Amino acid sequence: MKILDFSKEIGSSIGNYNSISAFYSKIMKTQEPTNIGLIHIDQGGVVGYHEAQVPQLFIFVQGEGWVEGEENQRKLLKKGQGVFGKKGKGIFLVVKQG
Repeated sequence: MKILDFSKEIGSSIGNYNSISAFYSKIMKTQEPTNIGLIHIDQGGVVGYHEAQVPQLFIFVQGEGWVEGEENQRKLLKKGQGVFGKKGKGIFLVVKQG
């Protein structure tokens, strides 16, 4: 058995897409183009609008925020909810409460 650390302090700061207070930790990468990772986003943090290079799944494990896609419609997300972004589609994520 191996204990793994997914704390924010282990992650790398996300500086692209005008992101704010967001930190990424890679969980796994396969031979095919599939990345599995974890992003910590502090209260008031942002993952700026970007076109997904691969399919992306964002899950709120605590707090709440909103997501906006290409349709420019904001959708509220709460703890336990998530959003799946398809490859090539735009997505913008904001955390209101951490």
